[in-house]
Amino acid sequence: MEDRLEDLKCKTRDFVETEIEPFSAEIEETDAIPQALAQKIAASGLHGMAVPKEYGGMGLNVLEACVVMEELSRVNQAVVRFIGGSITGLAQFGSEHLKNKYFPRIARGEARADFALSEPEAGSDAAAIKTRAERRGDLYYLNGVKHMISNGSVNNLHLVFAVTDPQKGARGGISAFVVERTFPGFSVAAVQPKMGLRGMPIARLHFDECQVPQENLVGEEGQGFLVAMGGLDAGRLQFIGAVAVGASQKLLELSIERARSRQQFGKPIGEFQAIQWMLADMATEVHAARLMVHDAARRLDRGETITLQSSMVKVFASETAWRVADKALQIHGAEGLLKGSPIERFYRDARLGRIWDGTCEIQRHIISRTLLRNSGT
Repeated sequence: MEDRLEDLKCKTRDFVETEIEPFSAEIEETDAIPQALAQKIAASGLHGMAVPKEYGGMGLNVLEACVVMEELSRVNQAVVRFIGGSITGLAQFGSEHLKNKYFPRIARGEARADFALSEPEAGSDAAAIKTRAERRGDLYYLNGVKHMISNGSVNNLHLVFAVTDPQKGARGGISAFVVERTFPGFSVAAVQPKMGLRGMPIARLHFDECQVPQENLVGEEGQGFLVAMGGLDAGRLQFIGAVAVGASQKLLELSIERARSRQQFGKPIGEFQAIQWMLADMATEVHAARLMVHDAARRLDRGETITLQSSMVKVFASETAWRVADKALQIHGAEGLLKGSPIERFYRDARLGRIWDGTCEIQRHIISRTLLRNSGT
């Protein structure tokens, strides 16, 4: 297992350094993934890293996928979201018809899926969604708005959550659907500019009597909350935890190089205790965050429920990335502030991690609530 992880790590890093890194400046300038890079990624098979082999994917387990995501995020975090998509819910609850229809396309890079849960008035309180789905014959008609959906303007598949029975509340009253962007009644209302993660547009999606075939229901009607929670647990682990670890590791390496090469008062700044202690704290936190991510990944691979662990990972890894980015900027001084500096970009990107996929505050609520209800971890 360790040999396979090391092989995955080395192969992914080589792809990142030779194929992705040359596009970093263009991604930052255009706020988009260049078509030339998109073609390279599709040819690599990385879109299908979590797709089972029987559907044409790589069939990676959760730990393996986390290792790949750590490496991908060393250069550009937006690329991770572009590659990874959101297929956990479909994998766990989707029918064989849906898997056969969409997984091969996802594995080939012909289709990419996003996770359309958030709404203007339903962020951390996911159960407050207002989008409705009403069945009429063989179709569901969706009406509502989804807000700040990652890659919503460029993806052609959307895992959408809507209320099917308001009397049953979140657990039993919400359902999940695979919506294609070509379905009648679907539209992208607006792309919403943001401070970081350039190359990963966020969008507002509108559903106006959007017609969804009954066969595109994921799981059974009323299982949407379970589909969403499974997706959020895996997402916080992979798209927040693993990404934070990879970015933090790169920042640590850049800071070590800076501490060795930058001269002040006749010697490298790494000889000053103030810098040494910052590096020591950075390395310690990155190592701890990686161990947390890998532990939670192994648990999920064993079939355990990791809601508690994924919330812990989200809090610690995202806040570690923010602290590491802040120290890296301090070590690089004014040069780290310059536009085009990787430090400046990582700094902006790191701040978003504490908000994306459920704020750190709501994660602390989940952690404490779970601990008070149960006897431990």
